[in-house]
Amino acid sequence: MKIAICGSMAFAKEMLDVKDKLEAAGHVCFVPYDTEAHVKGLLKKIGGSEGAKRKIALDLIRKHYDLINAFDAILVLNYNKGRIKNYIGGNSFLEMGYAYIMRKKIFLMNSIPETTLIKQEVQTMRPIIIHGDLLKIV
Repeated sequence: MKIAICGSMAFAKEMLDVKDKLEAAGHVCFVPYDTEAHVKGLLKKIGGSEGAKRKIALDLIRKHYDLINAFDAILVLNYNKGRIKNYIGGNSFLEMGYAYIMRKKIFLMNSIPETTLIKQEVQTMRPIIIHGDLLKIV
């Protein structure tokens, strides 16, 4: 299966680890642009309007959507981030919505966050929750 891995760049190291494990199991995977650079610390943490300028200049949202079009599924890595359990950020939510509209499989690494304004929308997309078990991706 061809899988686009999604999630907060706070999980960049986990993205690469999951990619390696899925590829070892025979899947083809893609991680977001600059994931390796994030892991290596080559990119400074950019937030707010500066982060938006970078995303616009590199057209990062559209590039990831193009990959979702070409792939069979997305896997959202929704680990704990700070005090937020099973975090799903803005970009990941957009990617989930797009994958849903494009009739792609949506896998969540962990349960849907309980304390989120988007809980109902995420439930409506009927993601396959794998509870950390990559063997459930079929």
